[in-house]
Amino acid sequence: MKDLWGVLARQRDYRLVLSAGLISLTGDWLLRTGLAFQIYVLTGSTLASGGLLLASFAPTVLLGSLAGVFVDRWDQRKTMIVTNLLNAAVLLPLLAVRGAGTIWIVYGVVLAQACLQQFFQPAEQSLIPVLVDSKQLVTANALNSQIRDLSRLIGAAIGGVLTAAGGLTLLAIADAVTFLLAVALLSAVRHRTERIRAVVEATGGAIRRLKAEWTEGLKLCVNGSGMRLLFVFCLVTGLGEGIMSTLFAPFVSTELGGDANAYGLIVSSQAVGGIVGGLVAAAIGSRLPAATMWGVGAFFFGLIDLAMFCSPLVSDSLVPAFVCMILVGLPGAFSMAGLMTALQQLTTDGTRGRIFGAIMAAEGVTVLLGIAAAGLLGEVVGIIPLLVFQGLGYVVGGIVVLSRRRVLAPRPEQAAPLPA
Repeated sequence: MKDLWGVLARQRDYRLVLSAGLISLTGDWLLRTGLAFQIYVLTGSTLASGGLLLASFAPTVLLGSLAGVFVDRWDQRKTMIVTNLLNAAVLLPLLAVRGAGTIWIVYGVVLAQACLQQFFQPAEQSLIPVLVDSKQLVTANALNSQIRDLSRLIGAAIGGVLTAAGGLTLLAIADAVTFLLAVALLSAVRHRTERIRAVVEATGGAIRRLKAEWTEGLKLCVNGSGMRLLFVFCLVTGLGEGIMSTLFAPFVSTELGGDANAYGLIVSSQAVGGIVGGLVAAAIGSRLPAATMWGVGAFFFGLIDLAMFCSPLVSDSLVPAFVCMILVGLPGAFSMAGLMTALQQLTTDGTRGRIFGAIMAAEGVTVLLGIAAAGLLGEVVGIIPLLVFQGLGYVVGGIVVLSRRRVLAPRPEQAAPLPA
């Protein structure tokens, strides 16, 4: 626990960023949970619920790589503050939603928040490496990953309660409060990033430079063996995640014979393992190379998924699914912390935003392809064979990462952190 305490106790700015993330992510989950339920109540349409998912996901593909270019130009702390303020402001139209006739307002709010998220995430991931010592980076990323699971548990539970108590109005107010609390914490961060840019620039020149920087971000994603490996890993696993997100509910229903309550409990149980896994990864993170954590985590993540997906072949019990979803949280936390650390170590301050955004956008495309493939092939190939592909993607990916650890070594010019 020495590593964990070293990051939390000594790095004041990182502690503030982590706390702000926990609060705002909890707000995201309470709104997401409440909206999913409320949309169906107001419309009675699964198509309307699907439209909500599309509105939240499309900006990742359409805006992700371009947003990263702007993040590299701006101060990361200010970017996070401004996006949180805008997130609070765009929630206000939800107060006008009264029935199915005004449901388009919900889509507009979700779309606007998803667009803002494309600026927030690259800024956050670019800021973390300059707030902590390089030896503490794995621990910091593990903690950052853990708060996502913690916020999921807290936010989903609160979202259901608030929806029952006050509907969309109470959800909007509560989520807005979390964004404002996050702003207060981020405002106390002392770190400042200098970005030297020309004040006056012709429109044509600005467009050309924007295009050049956007293109550069795409090229940097495959610049060097380490970045190419990371990029391909994200594409392959993104395809698998698209398949998983589409077919997991049918898997629980058709292959395991579970109902809606069982499905909800199985999905949420992964957060339990994720919280434990995040603590373990944070406690021992500085003792292991990022590539080792990433590879080992991905390998065992895939193995546990394969065990879960194949369990109906030997038993129709729901117990293996519950156990596997809890267990998979541990290697999942290791894999995510290792991958994010490797990405940060392979890049430099001033380029991380556009690289992270480009990877997010490319991964979003493969997720969409996975969703489409699962929809088209689910009844032809079968649910289990397609889900097995998802597990194999992580297993093979983990083996490749472990065999290529040398190319994932940190860059010597990685920016040094500022003193706490």
